[in-house]
Amino acid sequence: MIRTATEADVPAIHAMVRELAEYEKALHEVRATEEQLREALFGERPAVFAHIAETDAGEVAGFALWFLNFSTWRGVHGIYLEDLYVRPEHRGGGYGKALLRELAGLCRERGYERLEWWVLNWNEPAISFYESLDAVAQDEWTVFRLTDAALAELGAP
Repeated sequence: MIRTATEADVPAIHAMVRELAEYEKALHEVRATEEQLREALFGERPAVFAHIAETDAGEVAGFALWFLNFSTWRGVHGIYLEDLYVRPEHRGGGYGKALLRELAGLCRERGYERLEWWVLNWNEPAISFYESLDAVAQDEWTVFRLTDAALAELGAP
């Protein structure tokens, strides 16, 4: 079952963010707290959204956390999937596909024309899964990022 996340899901989402970061060999980079996630998802003006995959027994199997982006070329919004994670013991059970199907359905309902995400180049199981859904790698683009000191320096008056 896929459902919209509630505030009660924040601890599970936070735990899965950490599990995902550990899998991606980057747990040391996680700074987000439960309170930050709670504010981002359920604060006064939420701009981040989440869906939960549950087992028939009500156990949280995975999550998708996403926000809107915009295509100047197409002139409409899309969904950027920040995190898609299914706990190892639930992989192969259709939860990842169900989460992506839910987001694709939102795109369709709302007239969004893109559902996009990044995947690490070494994550062959995820890449194979995405390719099985006919997702197309955008390998002609290079991702750039400013953080920490470089961001502060560039943004200084």
